Amino acid sequence: MLNIVLIEPEIPNNTGNIGRLCVGTESKLHLVHPFGFVINDKNLKRSGLDYWVHLDVTEYANVEEWMKNIPDTSRVFLMSSHAEKSYLENDFRDGDWLVFGKESVGLSKEVLGLFENHLTIPMSKLIRSFNIANSVAFVVGEAKRQISLHSE
Repeated sequence: MLNIVLIEPEIPNNTGNIGRLCVGTESKLHLVHPFGFVINDKNLKRSGLDYWVHLDVTEYANVEEWMKNIPDTSRVFLMSSHAEKSYLENDFRDGDWLVFGKESVGLSKEVLGLFENHLTIPMSKLIRSFNIANSVAFVVGEAKRQISLHSE
């Protein structure tokens, strides 16, 4: 099972879509406060549709609380448009932690400084970033593909 971490998510529709993706891929969602919305927001539930009840989700008051639940920090991968290594060059394993920052600014320098594995999603110079729900889908899809190959 992959662990998808959203640090300070701001847009309920994105979090709802990511929650639905987690249900569909049997991944666990970790949400780190503060949020830019209330967790029972109707938009969050609308985006997650009726799948939200099946979501394995844990909320944390802050990054420090979340970090206490990581058994092996070497398996934490932070997504950043400033990273040099592509997620396509990484070797993912079952149980990995895939971390995404808030929509407006990504992960803070403080959070990036806590872990050594930083990955980027290759993209055209015409855009600053992909939508976070799309970014999560790219990385989860590749990680699940690799994990299925390892288990054959």
